[in-house]
Amino acid sequence: MDSQELQAWLRLALTPGVGNITARKLLTAFGSVQAIFAQSSASLRQLGSERLASALRSEPPGLAAQLQTTLDWLQAGEDRRLAVLGDAAYPAVLLDIEDPPLMLYMLGTLCSSASNANEKIATSLAIVGSRNPTPQGESNARQFAKTFGGAGLCVVSGLALGIDGAAHDGAMLGGGDTIAVVGTGLDRVYPKRHLELAHRIARQGMIVSEFPLGTPPLTANFPKRNRIISGLSRGTLVVEAALQSGSLITARLAAEQGKDVFAIPGSIHSPQSRGCHALIKQGAKLVEVALDVLEELRLGYGTPPGGEALPLEGAEGSQGVYAGEDPLLAALGFDPVGLDALLARTGLDTPHLQARLLELELDGQLVRLPGGLFQRMAVG
Repeated sequence: MDSQELQAWLRLALTPGVGNITARKLLTAFGSVQAIFAQSSASLRQLGSERLASALRSEPPGLAAQLQTTLDWLQAGEDRRLAVLGDAAYPAVLLDIEDPPLMLYMLGTLCSSASNANEKIATSLAIVGSRNPTPQGESNARQFAKTFGGAGLCVVSGLALGIDGAAHDGAMLGGGDTIAVVGTGLDRVYPKRHLELAHRIARQGMIVSEFPLGTPPLTANFPKRNRIISGLSRGTLVVEAALQSGSLITARLAAEQGKDVFAIPGSIHSPQSRGCHALIKQGAKLVEVALDVLEELRLGYGTPPGGEALPLEGAEGSQGVYAGEDPLLAALGFDPVGLDALLARTGLDTPHLQARLLELELDGQLVRLPGGLFQRMAVG
């Protein structure tokens, strides 16, 4: 793409009142992006309003600066690409969603070639969930993603705090690829705490955005990017989500796109599990081990490394089902529990109970929660 064509694409994307649907309508009518801006006002009015025609005939403020910024960014390395509708580098699967992005900025090793990126996307799975997960939820996301990465899946998520970050990290720990779909321009990292993670993803996967360089983390951008997360993926796994979680938007979009939706159940007392339980009631597939997802997707990987032994949260009544289990772990169950309840369940005195809880905490088998509560950690 030469600079004149790039300028035309940026102009179309930056023109006020022109969204993806209108842009596709214009491209279909006139054949190319440059042809749109060669049309008379009368021709443009036939496809829209006088306001739209006037906007298209006027150059958007800041276009020249945006063009130079984009050219400089593209020339800064071989690990970056700007794909537009119709490009070979444009992910083919996104053409099947209701509102495919007009332009897609890509950064990372996966975008070194169109065939490489599309091959990875063909075997990808989205993992999403709460920005404020429980310790167990974050551990589950990392362990599942690690297993999927080891099995050859590419894990797609949104680079957010919590489940997203754990999923990206787990996939790379498993030796797999990962794609982060972000709600900012690719010259920014949000949240800042994920700066190092973003650099790792660029080295071992790809970061993508439909937003122009320089775009700040606007609230409206994050729900919008969710359709790309689900659109790039064969299915979507929700690890933890409250009832109002944005992850449920991603799950709904995946279902509307005809993709599989998976959910990990949790404690009936945890607000962070209610979104997953709602999805399961609505028909999402209940997941207990990573192999549940691999078999449902029919990807032919057989039993993945570690896929046979990822213990997950169960109902409190399941405590004590493991032979030789530590009696205190059995008394803990898998729900958050206070010291008084544990004293009643175990019959131990306070000093001995606190000493044993500290041992289990140091061993990574439980965590302390706010409010003086303890929760067992299922260790994969």
